[in-house]
Amino acid sequence: MLKVYGRSYCTLCADMMAALQALQPRYGYQIEWVDIEGIEELEDRYGETVPVLVAAGQELCHYRLEVARLDAYFPQMR
Repeated sequence: MLKVYGRSYCTLCADMMAALQALQPRYGYQIEWVDIEGIEELEDRYGETVPVLVAAGQELCHYRLEVARLDAYFPQMR
């Protein structure tokens, strides 16, 4: 399960979600979207670094999807 922390009005967030959805068949993951807007704890943690891609509690990338980070996280899928 991958989580994307972002904001509904964020174009970078929409871009990351689209890229993740396009790669979903390759890796077979599920994606959970978390809108941080109005959630003080998440806004404090992620603030202006959204979107943030997280897998198993590990931050994989910020702002743009880094496919190399997915390859490293899912090595058996390469």
